[in-house]
Amino acid sequence: MKAALHVAVGVIKNALGEVLISLRPSTVHQGDLWEFPGGKVEAGESVEQALERELYEELAIQVEKASPLINIHHDYTDLSVNLDVWWVEKFSGIAHGREGQPIQWVLPDKLIDFAFPEANKPIISAVRLPPYYAILDDEDEQSLLTRLDNLLGQGVTLIQARLKSFTLQQAAEFFVHAQPLCRAKGARLLVNSGVEGFEKLDADGVHLTSRHLMALTQKPPFKGWIAASCHNPVELLQAQKLGLDFAVLAPVLPTPTHPMTPSLGWQKFHEWVNPINIPVYALGGVSRESLDEARKMGGQGISGIRTFLS
Repeated sequence: MKAALHVAVGVIKNALGEVLISLRPSTVHQGDLWEFPGGKVEAGESVEQALERELYEELAIQVEKASPLINIHHDYTDLSVNLDVWWVEKFSGIAHGREGQPIQWVLPDKLIDFAFPEANKPIISAVRLPPYYAILDDEDEQSLLTRLDNLLGQGVTLIQARLKSFTLQQAAEFFVHAQPLCRAKGARLLVNSGVEGFEKLDADGVHLTSRHLMALTQKPPFKGWIAASCHNPVELLQAQKLGLDFAVLAPVLPTPTHPMTPSLGWQKFHEWVNPINIPVYALGGVSRESLDEARKMGGQGISGIRTFLS
């Protein structure tokens, strides 16, 4: 079996929050498609060195600060690739196509309007997703709205309403009040699939329970983000096979609410997440300060209930 081509990829962000994409030449593999720039990691190079070299050669920019975003393993019919993707958070120079390739600065949510190679598609999800994913747990509606207002005040823009004890009518009433608050702040509010009849709610996506995840044979036709709760490699692989947008893996660290539940630890989190081609949030015993560790271990970011209480 031929080894996968190891590629360093940069998601370059400018001061306006736009990311840079470039058009592949028609004469190369996956030609005439847009991509995030980068290139092959040469023998003796680290990923960071390859990224710096490739972005200078292609775009005439010098990387000043970069951090891991996601690792993608993809098999085309004629080629296997390992895309080592990094956020380029700071750079110097004015980006332009030094090899004559067209480039474009695009807002993250507009990336879905462009044609990319199949291997790039999980990168688009990772770029569009924020670092924090908050969970609103079962409470009365007024308490939930108070907590929601607190989350929005903290700048959290991705939230799951886990209303498993609510009737459909109660959940619908909550969404009637909650969605205007979220949309005014540019936040997306997902519903947990534990709500009977969740498909009828005005949600920005669905978060599948692990039971619902394992019962599916194809990605549900639901608008917006589709995510899932995972606790082991089998569930993570199922989320990937279905083409879900992201997953949450728990519990990473011990939690006071489930002291008898064995936690994974960061090393096992890394081992389970690294082969998976979708963004994965770390849940359980984590704090906002755990973000750098989560990203270093291959995670998209941090998820939690009490994590965002203030």
